[in-house]
Amino acid sequence: MSLSHPAGAPPRARLFALLALLCALGAVVVLVASGEGGGLIVVVVGMAGAALTAVGTWWVVAHRGPVRLAGAVLAVAAPVAILVIYARADLWPTALAAIVLWAAAVVCARTALRAARPSAGMRAVAADRPRHPVLIMNPKSGGGKVGRFGLVEKGEALGARVVLLDTEVVTDVAAIARRAVAEGADLLGVAGGDGTQARVAEVAAEHGLPFLVISAGTRNHFAMDLGLDREDPARCLDALADGEELRIDLGFVGGRAFVNTASFGVYAEVVQRPEYRDAKADSALDALPDLLLGYAGHTLEAAADGTRLEAQQALLISNNPYSSPEPMAVGARRARLDLGVLGVVGIRVNNAAQAADVALRGARATGLHVLTSRQVVIASEAEDIPVAVDGEALTLPTPVTCSIRPGALRVLVPRERPGAPVAGPPMEWRDVLALAFNRLR
Repeated sequence: MSLSHPAGAPPRARLFALLALLCALGAVVVLVASGEGGGLIVVVVGMAGAALTAVGTWWVVAHRGPVRLAGAVLAVAAPVAILVIYARADLWPTALAAIVLWAAAVVCARTALRAARPSAGMRAVAADRPRHPVLIMNPKSGGGKVGRFGLVEKGEALGARVVLLDTEVVTDVAAIARRAVAEGADLLGVAGGDGTQARVAEVAAEHGLPFLVISAGTRNHFAMDLGLDREDPARCLDALADGEELRIDLGFVGGRAFVNTASFGVYAEVVQRPEYRDAKADSALDALPDLLLGYAGHTLEAAADGTRLEAQQALLISNNPYSSPEPMAVGARRARLDLGVLGVVGIRVNNAAQAADVALRGARATGLHVLTSRQVVIASEAEDIPVAVDGEALTLPTPVTCSIRPGALRVLVPRERPGAPVAGPPMEWRDVLALAFNRLR
C-alpha cells in the first residue's frame, strides 16, 4: 500500500520517519563497529537461536515421546545458549544496544506511518437511550463475573430487563432473544462468551436493533476489538445511560453468524474432542501430532475470491482482518470491524524447517498465507468437517461458505472506551523511506 498526502509528508510524520531510519542505521553501525565479526556473530547466533526454538516447539506439538522431550529441551536451551554465547564473547552489550535501537526504529516507523495517514477508527454516531433494553446474562461465564461485578443489579438500575440463563440445561439463547424482541425489546445485550454474543447479535441484526456487548466472558476478544473495558464489565453498561453507536460487520459461516473467527482444520479438530473443555492444553498436545503429520483430520482447499489455497492444515477466517502482520500472534487484534472484508489465514507446516521459516519470516513464510476476501469457500474430501465458530465446536457439510455482511450490526458502546483501537497502515519500510525523503505518491 502506498501512502499519499496532498502536500507531501506531514512534518511530524517526516520527523519520525527520519528518526526511524537513524535508529535503524544506528543498529547497523553498532553491529559493524563491534569489530572482529562480532556484529555478524550477534545476528547469526540470534537467528539460529530463533530457528532452533521454533524447531523445538514444532517437535513438542508434532511428536510424542522422546522427540517431544527433546523438543522441549531444545526450545528452552536455544534462548539460554544465545545468552551464554553473547556473554562468553562479551557481545551482550552489542546485542542489547542493537535490539534497543531496532525496537526504537520500529516504534518511530509505526508512529510516522500513523501520522502520515491518521485514522479515527470506527465511526461512532449519537444514539438514543433505549427504553426497553433486555440483557441476557450467563451467571457462570468468565468464572462468575455476572455476580462478582453486580451486573444484574446495575442493569436493572439502568432500566433493563435481565434474563439469567439456566446453566443446568442447554439453552437456546437465540430463541430467548427472539422472544424478547416479540415482547417489545428495543435493545438486546449479552453478558457471556463470544459464542453467545454471536447468536444474539444475529437476532439483533435481523431486526435492526442495537446490540450491547458486556465483557463478562473469559477472553472477550470481541469486546477487546470494540475497545471495551475487559477488566470491569460493569462499565459496558454505561452505554445504556450515555452511549453511542457503531455500525460493524458480521461474518457468516454456513449461514450462522460469527463475531470473531471461524476456524477449520487442526484447531477445529481439537475443539471437537469431548475432553477439550476440561483439559485444553493436555487434549491439544495429545491430538496435534496426528493432525499435524497427516495421520488424522482432513486437509482443506479454499477459494478466496480469485485466490486458491490448496492442502491447508488450518484455515482461520475472521470477521475483518487482524492488523498484525502475524495474525496468529498472541495479542493480535482487529483495529477495524467495518471494512467489509474477511481476514483469511491459511497454514501449511509439515516439518521443522517450515516451522523455523514461519518463526523467522512471519507472514512472509511460504507456509503462511494472509489475505482478505469477501467470500471464502472451503472444500474437503470429507462430506462433513469440524468448524470452531467463536471457540464453539460445530460440524458442517462441505463445501462451507464464509461471507460477510457489511454494516449488519448496530453496536451500542459507552462514549468512554479505554481500549479503543487505533487503526494504522501496515508496517512497510519502503513507505517509511518515502516519508523520510518526502517522496509520497
